[in-house]
Amino acid sequence: MLNKDPVSKYIHPLNPVSTSLNPSGSLQEKIKCLLFDLYGTLFISESGDINISKKKLRETKQIEQLLLKFKIDKTPQTLLHNFFNTIEKKHAELKEKGVEFPEIEIDQIWMSVLQNTDMDLVRDFAVEFELIVNPVYPMPHLNKMIAACKDKNLLMGIISNAQFYTPFLFNWFLDSNMERLGFNPDLIFLSYRFGYAKPSNLLFQAAIEKLKARDIHPYSVLYMGNDMLNDIYPAKNAGFQTALFAGDARSLRLRKDDPRCKNLSADLVITDLIQLLDHIQ
Repeated sequence: MLNKDPVSKYIHPLNPVSTSLNPSGSLQEKIKCLLFDLYGTLFISESGDINISKKKLRETKQIEQLLLKFKIDKTPQTLLHNFFNTIEKKHAELKEKGVEFPEIEIDQIWMSVLQNTDMDLVRDFAVEFELIVNPVYPMPHLNKMIAACKDKNLLMGIISNAQFYTPFLFNWFLDSNMERLGFNPDLIFLSYRFGYAKPSNLLFQAAIEKLKARDIHPYSVLYMGNDMLNDIYPAKNAGFQTALFAGDARSLRLRKDDPRCKNLSADLVITDLIQLLDHIQ
């Protein structure tokens, strides 16, 4: 999966779509740690986030070619029907067990849908399918922003809804893994590893425990994401300072109709990743 060759044909430049928001806000405390969302924040996501919407799937021809490549005797329509049904059933099962915001493991879903236990093959298929239905590309200035934060010796981490292939985005696009880029492995919290998705507080509480061991208080942490409900709401509840990334209209989620976000605001509004450097020392 570290090999970029099989996925290179799916990688095409994407540009963010500007929003109506302007940069604003300020931080009250000096930042010792930066935590980031991934899809829609560090990476442009054509679907807006990692969740695949049934309404947006128009790539039937590419899926058909993918099925031929992997010698899967299904039509795209049958595949998608089984795929979404299996996810819905797994979500329902987890909710029955008390998981309010469940997260599935996409490779397990595909093993069921494809009726195949060859994990390497299933994962290869899952990666290509994901890149067909949800093209991604680095946000402008991503590499420069990360490098500058690393040079400042700032702790960096990730709290994101994600799947097994998500960490490889850094290898494919930045030619390096998360750790070498400066992300601390103890501060990488990806939803599929926990079985809980944002806006669950669980990922944020896990981050708090790791930071406590380093004597870093929540108010010294800045969390940045593009979704008022999934990002800003749980980050505020955790006591973190917050930055709303409003650099791409496809992924900006203001959630004005959600009562949890009615009186909610972020400490910062960021419309280009490079602006973050103005707020850290």
